[in-house]
Amino acid sequence: MIFLALIGAALIGTTLGLLGSGGSILTVPILVYLLGKDGKIAITESLAIVGGIAAFGVIPHARKKFVQWKIAAFFGGPGMLGASFGSVIGSYLPGALQLILFAAVMLTASWFMLRRSHRDLPQPQAGSKSSQPLWIVMLEGFAVGTMTGLVGVGGGFLIVPSLVLLAGLSMHHAVATSLVVIVANSWAAFARYQFDISDAGISIDWTTIALFITVGAVGTFVGKAVGGRIDQRALKKIFAIFLIVMGLIMIARESVRLLTNPEKDQDIASTS
Repeated sequence: MIFLALIGAALIGTTLGLLGSGGSILTVPILVYLLGKDGKIAITESLAIVGGIAAFGVIPHARKKFVQWKIAAFFGGPGMLGASFGSVIGSYLPGALQLILFAAVMLTASWFMLRRSHRDLPQPQAGSKSSQPLWIVMLEGFAVGTMTGLVGVGGGFLIVPSLVLLAGLSMHHAVATSLVVIVANSWAAFARYQFDISDAGISIDWTTIALFITVGAVGTFVGKAVGGRIDQRALKKIFAIFLIVMGLIMIARESVRLLTNPEKDQDIASTS
């Protein structure tokens, strides 16, 4: 089990380092299908793991002063509310249904990767400001946070382009700021799920969480070191195709589970 956890954590971290985003979307499938965890437990633990790895990622960006803290607050504040809201909804949904929704997010992420790279986004001119009203930025933050709380993904593939197109940030600032938002959203949702799980008498595997965060954080540095030698466009296409295949498999598998064994997939709230 520890060996599989090490492989999974290394895969998540290395993918994050290679692509700059997207690796965290592997966390839930790895916890469910590689380590055999229940869907709801996997989503809860993935939130702590994604938030922890993102927190390590913030450090070098903050030292370079790439993080735009004001924008992070306007985007992340509503995001934390959305994350709590999404986790409340998620606590009443069957785990299999949450995994189906998660698979739909995987397919959406793959579409974003195949459609265009973040680097292809129009870059704002120096000193330019967002042309979008602040409430739109905040609404987008709430929506992304809700998705995080509902299915347990960081949502970097949505946050980065939103910060570029809506908030007018450069790519370097958007990536750095998105990590702060991911930390806030993930841990807000984790706290809410943890409350329900504790009431239901279910324990969180803190050893697995700590292992994934530690190995995943190290893996990001390895991925960054190797990433400069690999064609990023080709790598993203391959990863996108992998997400499509994995997403379709998850939808098929969890749909069968949801239809054939609904009584074995009760929501957390009903057991607490």
